[in-house]
Amino acid sequence: MNVRRFSVLAILVVIALVLAACPAGQSPAPAQEAAAPAQEAAAPAQETGEEMAEEAPAQEAAGPYAEVDPTGVEITFWYQHSRQREEALQEIIAEFNETNEWGITLVGEYQGGYGDIFNKMLNVIGTPDAPNLVVAYQNQAATYQLADALVDLTPLVNSPRWGLSEEELADFFPAFLKADVFPTFGGARLGWPPNRSMEVMYYNEEWLAELGFDGPPQTPDQFQDAACKAARQPFSKAVGEGSRGYELSIDASRFASWTFAFGGDVFDYEANQYAYNSPEAVQAMEFIQGLFNEGCASVVTERYGDQTNFGNGTTLFTVGSSSGLPFYRSAVEEGANFAWNVDALPRLTPEPVMNLYGASVSVVKASPEEEVASWLFLKYYTSPEVQAKWAKVSNYFPVRQSVAEQLGDYFAENPQYAKAFDLLPYAKTEPPVPGYDFVRDLVREAMAAIADGADVQSTLDQLNEEANQILAEQLAE
Repeated sequence: MNVRRFSVLAILVVIALVLAACPAGQSPAPAQEAAAPAQEAAAPAQETGEEMAEEAPAQEAAGPYAEVDPTGVEITFWYQHSRQREEALQEIIAEFNETNEWGITLVGEYQGGYGDIFNKMLNVIGTPDAPNLVVAYQNQAATYQLADALVDLTPLVNSPRWGLSEEELADFFPAFLKADVFPTFGGARLGWPPNRSMEVMYYNEEWLAELGFDGPPQTPDQFQDAACKAARQPFSKAVGEGSRGYELSIDASRFASWTFAFGGDVFDYEANQYAYNSPEAVQAMEFIQGLFNEGCASVVTERYGDQTNFGNGTTLFTVGSSSGLPFYRSAVEEGANFAWNVDALPRLTPEPVMNLYGASVSVVKASPEEEVASWLFLKYYTSPEVQAKWAKVSNYFPVRQSVAEQLGDYFAENPQYAKAFDLLPYAKTEPPVPGYDFVRDLVREAMAAIADGADVQSTLDQLNEEANQILAEQLAE
């Protein structure tokens, strides 16, 4: 535990040192600059009290960015996309640069994976080297905000001049927008979602039929029954060795997904504490451990080994991100070539509870002009037309409901994607709190121990204690 505590504190020390290296007063400058246009606009009204009284309400209604002019501004965007996704994103950026009426120029830069970007950001926060836009999971954004590094987008979203109408906002999936509002930071909106993925259960339709089932399992008991039968009765079309009912990838999102399915959560938002040892979490992990004890489940031992084994017809069930759909399709086509589909995890709740996740894009504090320019790109990026293009290339879910009208052909060509899309109204998210990156490592260790036979209750009690200690250390800085 001392090593983990050191790693958390070390990152915060880096942030503190970076900020300390700036000249006195430099760190708060972006916030002061953001207020400057409103102050300047109000200045003439200081000539008389009557003029001030008339001007102030109008200025307040217009918002703090009302007088900002982003014309000719150059901004940068750090992202993690590569290959086809990067090509599509660069096309979107080029179109924005060519068509926006303010002559804003956005430069998009690939900076490695999420972890690479996170580590780079910790070294440039508060310096001129920081980007204007950065891809960030919610917990990463929360860590940045410990240094007051990000813009609260609420004034821009609601701005009469720059923002979105009530009708436009209503078009976004509510759960998508909610994920970027941070109670820990006074309800600030620290990101904007360009896309999302969701945890789904992948299943082999033909194998299920051979086992005597007429559809995917809806309850944990049905899931266990099918998984155990599959472990004893191999698929007739299998092209590989072995027969597995369920192949578990050890991951904090799997833990959250199974806990959601059992009616619980991994975080208590009223107490602002992790809840890894809640009755529902314990029940979910006891269920998983029972599958292992009965020989009906195994752990993924190679990266994406569950996809490969699923495609070869040797694994009946896997649980993973919907963004993996193209890879599962390829695995099946290159493997046993059978009918397959996705569904919600088997559950104890009346309705599905889908673990929705995905990185958003945060705006880093800078000049008011750069902040407005950054927001204008996010507004363009999440427009219906651009979202339809992005969804087809990336296979992510679009963030606006109306985009479905433009995806008819894509739904027809990708029925598994269409089925997962229909589950979006049941979305729930993992906790957007600082330090979750470090907690996820602890969760993986606990899951591995449970799969190996460790006592569930005591393992989760220890996990919960250490997770909340990390959270307290983060919030105390």
